[in-house]
Amino acid sequence: MKLANPLQYPLAVLAGGVFLIGGVRLGRLPAVVAIPGAAIIATAGAAVLQSREPDKVELANKSINREFQQVRQQALALGARADELNEEATRLLTDSDQIELLGVVQYACDRTQELPNKIAQLALRLEGNDALLSVDELQRQLKQAEAKVRNSKGIAQEQWGKLANSLKRNISLAQHGEDARQAQLANLSTLIAESGGVLQQLQNKLRTADLTSSVAADELRELSDEFKGFQENVDVLIA
Repeated sequence: MKLANPLQYPLAVLAGGVFLIGGVRLGRLPAVVAIPGAAIIATAGAAVLQSREPDKVELANKSINREFQQVRQQALALGARADELNEEATRLLTDSDQIELLGVVQYACDRTQELPNKIAQLALRLEGNDALLSVDELQRQLKQAEAKVRNSKGIAQEQWGKLANSLKRNISLAQHGEDARQAQLANLSTLIAESGGVLQQLQNKLRTADLTSSVAADELRELSDEFKGFQENVDVLIA
């Protein structure tokens, strides 16, 4: 396992900080022991987190690569937040005996953990200076989105409608010989950002709601479903 810079991994720094404060204040460890211990924990944590990341992919087209790397970092950050939510939900929902709801939240979080690897696979289709997205591929994605629009309702239908409109614009670009890859990456970036917003709502609700209430449980379930809806949108774009 390669060494990694803890400063690039906030969770690793947090773990080291918790050890340092806890060791000094609660464990009465001398600073000469606590400080190196915290550094070791932060470095080891960073190495573990780095090992869980997919190998970094660089695209030949610099402009496309810049957009791709930003989306990749978004996916990694969302995955880390989903991991935190998973741990918090496990504790809170187990304590309140909401096991079925816990399964719903965990499923959404687990799907999010897959996103960085899926983004890395997307690079294979984006590689090359002249690798335009094909109209056929975009039309296939559009058909999937339009089918979802017809078979869904409420927020989910609105999400799929937005994606369908974006795909229509990208098809128009491709039909006129323009590179639709940046537009497609922009769509992906927007979906990940919106997923992050729903994830935050889900976390806030977990922390503040009466988890024994059926109303709160229904609200959490709706947010989880909305979160999964964004993930399905992402799957269409990177499939």
